[in-house]
Amino acid sequence: MAGDGSPVALVPPFGPLQGIRVLDCGRFVAGPWASTYLGEFGAEVIHVEGPPFAPPYSDPTRGLVPLLPEGAMPDEAVSESWVQYARNKLSLGVDLRRPEGQGLLLDLVRRSDLFIESSRPGSFDRLALSDATLWEANPRLTIVHVSGYGQTGRPERLAAPSYDLIGQAFSGYLSLQGNPDPDPPMRAGTALNDTVTGLAAAAGALMGLVNAQRTGRGQSIDVAQYEVFFTLLENLALDYFARGVARGRHGSGHARLHPYDVHRARDGWVVVAAPTPDTWERLRRLLPGTDPRWADDAVRRAERGRVDAAIAAYCRDRSIDELEAVGRAHDLAISRVYGIADIARDPHYRARGMFVEWDDPVAGRVKGAGVAPKFSQTPGGVWRGAPWLGQDNRRLLTDLLGYAPARVDELTRAGVLGEREPAHPPSGPEPFFRREGL
Repeated sequence: MAGDGSPVALVPPFGPLQGIRVLDCGRFVAGPWASTYLGEFGAEVIHVEGPPFAPPYSDPTRGLVPLLPEGAMPDEAVSESWVQYARNKLSLGVDLRRPEGQGLLLDLVRRSDLFIESSRPGSFDRLALSDATLWEANPRLTIVHVSGYGQTGRPERLAAPSYDLIGQAFSGYLSLQGNPDPDPPMRAGTALNDTVTGLAAAAGALMGLVNAQRTGRGQSIDVAQYEVFFTLLENLALDYFARGVARGRHGSGHARLHPYDVHRARDGWVVVAAPTPDTWERLRRLLPGTDPRWADDAVRRAERGRVDAAIAAYCRDRSIDELEAVGRAHDLAISRVYGIADIARDPHYRARGMFVEWDDPVAGRVKGAGVAPKFSQTPGGVWRGAPWLGQDNRRLLTDLLGYAPARVDELTRAGVLGEREPAHPPSGPEPFFRREGL
C-alpha cells in the first residue's frame, strides 16, 4: 500500500495493482501514459496539474483536436486523446510554484508508492521538490523521471525540447521507416515513441517498486524517450559494430526476413509472411513457375524482386477473403491490413473485450480501446472517465490527507488549488465500473 500504510481507498478494488498509489505529475502523453497503464490494472492514480486552471491547460493533451462532444464550444469540450489517455485517474489542480502547493504534494508523497514526472531535467529541483526532498518525506518512494534525453549527459541535449517525432528521429527508428532514398523517412502513424516510452516507464516503476518493497528504500529511474526506442531496434547496433552495416529503409519489406511484405489484393491490401523454410515451401507450392533455387534463403533474398513479383501476381488476382482463406487452409500467415472500420467489425476483437464503453464527465458516453494484457484472476478495467481538472480536489484533501474543509476552501480562494468543472456536464447514467472483457 502507500508509504504510510494509509487505509483510504480512492478507487474500486480491482486488478493486480490494487492498493498501489501513484502520483502522476507528467504531461503530454509519454509520462501520463505510464500512469494510465498502471491505472488500468487497479493502481490509484492521482494526476497533478498546475495552472492555468482553464484553457489552455498546462497539460496540452486536454486540448488536442479532435474534441468531444462534437459541436461543443472549445472551452466546454475535451480532447479525444484525453478521454482515452486519462481514464481511471483522479485529478488534483494545484500550483506547485507556491510553498503551500509544495507542502500539499509532500503530504501526498508520504502516502504514495510511485511518483512519475515528465519535464526537462531540473524542473522539480527548481520547485524545491528534488528527489532528496521527496525521499525525506517518504524514503520508500520510487521516483520515475521521463524526458526526451535523460537526466544526465550533454547539457545541450538535456536542455532541448523533445516530442514523439524527435524521439523517433534521435533514436534511429525514423531512419528505418519508409521507402529508400530519395523518398523521405516516414514517421509512425501514431505517437508510438510516446506510448512505448510510457510502457517502459510503467515497467521501470514496477521494477523499482519491487526493489523498494524488498529493501525499504526507493530509487530514481531515468527514462529517456530516445533510449527506449533505440533498445527496441533489434540488432541494429550489433550489426553496425560487428560488421559495419548501416541498415537503411526497405519500404514495407524487411531487411532480413523474406517473404515478409505488403501486397495488393483485388480489393485491398494484405500482408504475406513466410520467412522460414517450411512456410516458404508451403507458399511456393501455391505460386506458379517458382525457381527451385529459391529454396535457399540467401538466393531468395538476392532475387527478392522476382520472388515478390510472383507473390504480387498471386495476390492481385484474388480477394482479401480468398487470400485469408488460403492462409487458413495452408497454415500460412496471410492477413488483411486492418483499418479501424475492419477492427470495429472483427469478432475476435469483440470476443476478447477489446472495445469498452465508459462515461466521461465531459464527453458523455464513449466507446474506445479496451485493456491488455489479460489477467486470469485480477483483470484490468475502466472504472471512470477522464476527470475534469481538479475534479477530486476536495475528496483527496479531506478524505486522504485529512485536511479540514475550511482549509481546502482557503487554499482554493488563495489560488493554490484550482478546478475547471464543465458548465454543461453530460446527462446520463452514473459512472460505472466495467472490468475488461465483461
